Amino acid sequence: MSPEEFRRWGKQVVDWIADYRAGIESFPVRSRVAPGEVRAKLPERPPERGEGFDAVLRDLDEILLPGVTHWQHPGFFAYFPSNATGPSILGDLLSSGLGVQGMVWATSPACTELETVVLDWLVELLGLPPHFRTDAAGGGVIQDSASSAALVACLAALQRTGEDVARRGITRRHTLYVSAHTHSSLERAARLAGIGADNVRVVDTDPDTLGMDAGHLDELIAADLASGAVPTMVCATIGTTSTTAIDPVREIGEVCRERGVWLHVDAAYAGVAAVCPELRWINDGVAEFADSYCTNPHKWLLTNFDCSALWLADRAPMIEALSILPEYLRNAASESGEVIDYRDWQVPLGRRFRSLKLWSVLRWYGAEGLREHIRGTVALAQEFAGWVRDDPDFALLEPHPLALVCFWPRYPDLPVEEANARTHRVLDALNDSGDLFLTHTKIDGRTLLRLAVGSPATERRHVEAAWDQIRRAV
Repeated sequence: MSPEEFRRWGKQVVDWIADYRAGIESFPVRSRVAPGEVRAKLPERPPERGEGFDAVLRDLDEILLPGVTHWQHPGFFAYFPSNATGPSILGDLLSSGLGVQGMVWATSPACTELETVVLDWLVELLGLPPHFRTDAAGGGVIQDSASSAALVACLAALQRTGEDVARRGITRRHTLYVSAHTHSSLERAARLAGIGADNVRVVDTDPDTLGMDAGHLDELIAADLASGAVPTMVCATIGTTSTTAIDPVREIGEVCRERGVWLHVDAAYAGVAAVCPELRWINDGVAEFADSYCTNPHKWLLTNFDCSALWLADRAPMIEALSILPEYLRNAASESGEVIDYRDWQVPLGRRFRSLKLWSVLRWYGAEGLREHIRGTVALAQEFAGWVRDDPDFALLEPHPLALVCFWPRYPDLPVEEANARTHRVLDALNDSGDLFLTHTKIDGRTLLRLAVGSPATERRHVEAAWDQIRRAV
C-alpha cells in the first residue's frame, strides 16, 4: 500500500468510524449472532492474491459488524465501561503509524519519556503519593491490563521476601491473600508466579460493606507464619467487580506493615474517580501503605483499551525480578543507568507506544473535562439508584458510592432459588431486546442485576429509558 493509497483508504476508514459512532444507537447493544455464525461466512482458506481494501470494508459491514457487541453504545450498562473516545482513537492511530517497539529507551526515547511524563501527570491528577512518581524511588508504567499489573506486583512481592526467587525459584511455601470479591486475576497471578491456587487465602468480608475484614486477615497471616509459610502479598480492592465494594486499605495496610507483607491495591475500575477531589477518600491509606497500585484509564477515563497504569512505591524489587540483559539489548544509555528500560517493568519484552493515546486524552479533555465525565456518570447512577430505592417492587444494594448500581426485583412469596431464576429470565429478556445490556452478580446467594453507567454517550434519557424497560420486564 503506497502512501497515497493509505491516504485514500485511511480517510475512508476514519469516515467509517465516525459514521459508526454517530449512528451507534441504531444497533442492538448486544450481538445477536449464534455461535459459529460469523466464522461460517468467512472463507476457509486465506486469499492467494491480494484484494482491495474495499472488500475488507464490505465484509466488515456485512459479516463482522453483526457479530459486534457495541461497548460504546449509550445503552451499554454491562460489566464496567470501556471508553473509546475520539482523541484516544487518534492517539492509537498515531502509535500504529509510528510502529515503535519501545522495549528499551534506546529503541525510541520518546516512547519511554512520554510514558514517564503522563504517568507522573496522573499521580498529580489522582492525588496519589509523590513517591509513585518516576523521578522518585517508585514509578509508573503502562501495562496491558490489571491482570498483568497484578502478576508484576506478585513477582516483585516474591522477590522482596529475600528468597531471590528470580534466580533460585520458589523454595518455600508462599501465600497470597484476597477476599471473595477480589478479581480472579489475583488467583491467576498466584498460579503464574508459582505460588499456586491452593496457597491463595480467602479473607472474610464485612457483611454490610463487603470490604475485607482486616482482623481475619491478620489471623490468617499469623496461622501461615506459624505453619512455616511465607505470607507474600495481600490484594486490597478499591471498587470490586461485583459491587464496587471498597476494602479498608488503611486497616489492611497496618496489618501488612506489621507482618512485612506486600500490599497491592487493585483500583482497576474505581481509581480514576480520584481525578475528582471529592472522591479521593476512596484512596485512604494508599499513600502510607500501598507497595503497588493499579488503575485502568481504559475503563472509565476515556482511553481505549489497552491502558492500565501500575505504580510502585519502590521499583527495585520489580526490576530485580524481571531484568535480564542479553548482549543484543546492551547499549550505552542502558549501561549508564540514567534511563528507564520499561522491558524490566513488564512480562513481555516488547511494548507499543501506548502513552500516545493517554497523552492525547489528557491534553484534549484536561483535568476539567475528565472530572466532568466522572461526575456526570456518577450523578446518573445515583439518580438511578434513587428510582430503585423508591420503588417497592425492587431492592437496592447499599452502598453504591460510584457509578455502578446493584439491585434486584422483590419476589417476597418465592424461595430464593425461584426468585433468582425469575431474575435471570428478566435479565435475558432485557438483553434480548437490543436496547440495553446488563450483567448480574450473586451476593449471599441472591442474584442481583448490575447497571454500570460510564459511556460518555450515555445521557439521562438513556438511563431513564432503561429504568422504564426494567420495570416493565419485571
